[in-house]
Amino acid sequence: MTPSAREYWLRVALRVIGCVFVLGVYPLTVLWPGGWTWHAGQSDYLQMIIGIYATLGVFLWLAARDPARHVSLIAFTLWSSVVHGGIMAVQALAMPEHVGHLLGDVPALFLIALVLAWLCPPAVRGGQGRRVGAA
Repeated sequence: MTPSAREYWLRVALRVIGCVFVLGVYPLTVLWPGGWTWHAGQSDYLQMIIGIYATLGVFLWLAARDPARHVSLIAFTLWSSVVHGGIMAVQALAMPEHVGHLLGDVPALFLIALVLAWLCPPAVRGGQGRRVGAA
């Protein structure tokens, strides 16, 4: 993939991920709580997580304008998704009542991390002094 194509698709991915974080997380918790919520109902914890992800989504949308200037944010999104998804995977395996997360939010976070790692290799390395489009 050429550097310009990589940057184009990174911009698209940042906007899609941003929209999902802002507009999609809450509806998923309502439509499929077994795959997207860890507590019954709309708990305080869930409201905080939705707020954090919605805020991150806004900043990812803004970062799509110039991804090269926001590699640290992209790296944070990538690596926090790996850590969050990994912790949830272990918890879902340890607690049978949460096994639905292995088909819901866990793979979603790993998919986000994989897409960002593929489209923004500098984010995998922390992004210090590297161009986004460079392989």
